[in-house]
Amino acid sequence: MARDKKSSESLSGVDRWNATESAAKRDKAPKSRRRGRRRDPQKRRYVTTLVVLLAVLVACVIGFTPVGEKITQGLDIRGGVSVVMTASKSNGKTPSAEDMATATTIVQNRVNSLGASETTVQQQGSKSILIQIPGATNANQAIKTIGQTGLLEFVRLDEIGDADALAKINAGTENVKLKSGTYTPFMTGSHVKSVTVGQSSNSLSGYYSVNVKLDSEGTKDFAEVTKELAPTNGRIAIVLDGVVKSAPAVQSEITGGEVSITGKFTLNEAKSLKTVLDSGSLPVTLKYSESRVVGPTLGQDSLNQGVFAIGIGLAIVIVYLFVFYRGLGILTMGSLAVFGIVYLGILALLSHFGLFALTLPGLAGVVLTTGSAADSSILVLERFREEIRMGRSVKQASVSGAKHGIMTSLDADAVQLVCALALFFFAIGSVKGFGLTLALGIVCDVITMFCFKAPALRLLALGTIERHPKFWGVDQDLAEARRKADERDQKGGARNA
Repeated sequence: MARDKKSSESLSGVDRWNATESAAKRDKAPKSRRRGRRRDPQKRRYVTTLVVLLAVLVACVIGFTPVGEKITQGLDIRGGVSVVMTASKSNGKTPSAEDMATATTIVQNRVNSLGASETTVQQQGSKSILIQIPGATNANQAIKTIGQTGLLEFVRLDEIGDADALAKINAGTENVKLKSGTYTPFMTGSHVKSVTVGQSSNSLSGYYSVNVKLDSEGTKDFAEVTKELAPTNGRIAIVLDGVVKSAPAVQSEITGGEVSITGKFTLNEAKSLKTVLDSGSLPVTLKYSESRVVGPTLGQDSLNQGVFAIGIGLAIVIVYLFVFYRGLGILTMGSLAVFGIVYLGILALLSHFGLFALTLPGLAGVVLTTGSAADSSILVLERFREEIRMGRSVKQASVSGAKHGIMTSLDADAVQLVCALALFFFAIGSVKGFGLTLALGIVCDVITMFCFKAPALRLLALGTIERHPKFWGVDQDLAEARRKADERDQKGGARNA
């Protein structure tokens, strides 16, 4: 012990100071390593989040490329036909809600059978149906096919009481209208099992026929009637919506349940008739109310102008970010890029399943939510810088600033989301598209905040921002925090004195 004391006393003041510093460093080293170990899980969590997000972004890019093909365009962009049909009952009563629901479904099936894609069939009010067919150019043809009641009836010609109509039919006149109540069908289209289009029996004529296959009960009824008419070559009128489409003479008993409807149909006319018979009879009569044809040029011009407006807005935002936020502006640009990619990916996914078509009101929703996404990014950055000015370290400010900034953004998004959902569920027509894109944009903004803004800012705050404060635009905030700290120290010293 004496030797230790002596040895200690023989050390100079500088030697003792160096020894003390070495011991202090040895004592602090484990704590430093422990702090490093504490940071590692944070880094791994942030990096893992960003890596998973990157994989999702790659999938989204693959999913929406090329954008013009993968994201469905609506009527006002692609062009097409918009028709409004008004429903009524033959007895003069107002159609019931059930009648309108059935009619809407049948009209949707008819439009789909025409080969039109991305169609919209919506009930408007209590007795109107809006039909929008992108890509169509002939409103009259669409009205003719969609509006047919579709009531198919088979009538013995010798039992028709309309003398004028009989005279026209016997003279070879086509599409003769029968007076209501002058005939009684022996069978209706409810017994139709399947419908096909084929070449007319005289293939040289270039006309087509619609071939009907009957079910077992219909086959039996048809066989009994044709057996009675065959000896005298009686005729059977095939009536659709009260109009005689054909009235062939019966040469022999027909037991196979196959009936051919002829009437000098072109291929398109035969397909339209097949569509009507396939979809069944409407419970109401649909009459033309209004229609309009939207040219694709006008729609594409509107789309181009909308995209141009988005581009100009983003350019202004980028300039603003670099001027006022410097390096942190890059973070906001990254947020907008993530937001846009996720947004397009969701729109492409919905389009793939036929649940979405981009319209001009929908495009307005995209523009609005893009601006909201930029606002939320700036809000997080401002709160981050404010926390630094309050005296917190960059790391602490990145955690608390991102948290409070995101919570404020979520409050605003919640209000906007309620409005968007109200528009989507309770509005009609193109306003629903605006509500849908608005809601989707809010969802994308929330995803971007939690999966990119927060982890990226906190990852940068672990050291990168502190090493280059001027580049990241926080040098003045740090200087203000130091100035406030000095002022507090001076006031504390003055009080102690």
